[in-house]
Amino acid sequence: MTEDCKYYVVKQKAVPEVLLKVVHAKRLLETGRVSSVAQAAEQVGISRSSFYKYQEDIFPFTENNRGRIITLSIQIEDKTGLLSEVLRKVAEYQANILTIHQSVPVGGMASLSLSIQVLQGTGDILQMIDDMEKMDGVRFVKIMSRE
Repeated sequence: MTEDCKYYVVKQKAVPEVLLKVVHAKRLLETGRVSSVAQAAEQVGISRSSFYKYQEDIFPFTENNRGRIITLSIQIEDKTGLLSEVLRKVAEYQANILTIHQSVPVGGMASLSLSIQVLQGTGDILQMIDDMEKMDGVRFVKIMSRE
């Protein structure tokens, strides 16, 4: 891994609780359910200093993704119709497919690179990935890049 990497994508279970609470506090403020940082911090159970320390450093993955291109690496079994099911899932979430590259299956498995554009009407990308990972024959789905 390079030292100049500025962003990482991690699953929620790997994120420290204080950071998740900062996200929750930000959401309370954005929706107007509380009117001050002090109220938000108290409601979620963190200090104001924790909120201010991390507020600019964490945000939900889906935030600020509209118009962005996300490249996924997917490993799938060599099963008739599975690629079609994966692409149908992308269509279900109303993302725009830009590129598809599937390797020749080796040992019953194929690697798939899929670049999608997140549009105004696109659903929750992380939920889409979770849905894909639950599909029979999909070994894994990883976010490779976000442009």
